[in-house]
Amino acid sequence: MTHSITENPKQSHGLSAREVSFAHGRATVLAGIDFDIEEGEFVSLLGPSGCGKTTLLRLLAGLETPATGNISWKTRPITGPSLDRGVVFQDYSLFPWMTLRKNLSTALAKSHPEMDKRWRLDLADQYLEMVGLADSIGKYPFELSGGMQQRGAIARTLAMGSPVLLMDEPFGALDPVNRARLQDLVLDVWSGVTPRKTVVFVTHDIEEALYLSSRVIMLGASPGRIIDQIQVSFPRPRSRAQLLDSGAFQELRGRIAARFRQDVNNSCESESLVGHAEGI
Repeated sequence: MTHSITENPKQSHGLSAREVSFAHGRATVLAGIDFDIEEGEFVSLLGPSGCGKTTLLRLLAGLETPATGNISWKTRPITGPSLDRGVVFQDYSLFPWMTLRKNLSTALAKSHPEMDKRWRLDLADQYLEMVGLADSIGKYPFELSGGMQQRGAIARTLAMGSPVLLMDEPFGALDPVNRARLQDLVLDVWSGVTPRKTVVFVTHDIEEALYLSSRVIMLGASPGRIIDQIQVSFPRPRSRAQLLDSGAFQELRGRIAARFRQDVNNSCESESLVGHAEGI
């Protein structure tokens, strides 16, 4: 089994970024971002805190605008939010004054205004059952655990029917058990739907990225830029216990960690050289 660093294909009918940069004031957050994500692919954006992962996801969602370059979905430029792209945030983003069922039906009223209320409520119930929340449809977010709230947020995004699912460290605040359960839920939903959704998953956890993904896009920091892309060829469905214990998994995890260490060392050396030159 091989796990290769791949060149980015230049033709795509999915998500594409071409020489994208982004800045906050004078601080460059992202520079030279260039990739293709094919329809139905599960890709993780992996990198340390502060490397611009969330900013890049917001650009893909149309919530931010690139300073330079362009982003497209199926060759159409992304210029703002769209029902083509559903977003799951880390903070669950449920309306606290609405029950789970109402949270979903309200989102469906915006995405499917032509459908009647009964249809929206039935669809909300179907997706809440899909994520294991059939017994909690009448509960408010404050009555639920963090894992249950995130399942509700995922159900709401899935119910809207977006072909692209953008996930911003959605399990980062959860305990390991709930994190593992929701990872498996996302994989079950992704693999069980035809056609498969295109998933872009932000994480700083190497094991999570390798367990979930078909491909990992590695981002280095200062500014955020792509330092490698790794094709993950472990067969599916994946067994967490078997995968984590396998030599191939350990080797690939080590390669990725080493690549990040190399990037940090290179950045430190560059900063040292600049500092030395400025002191001359």
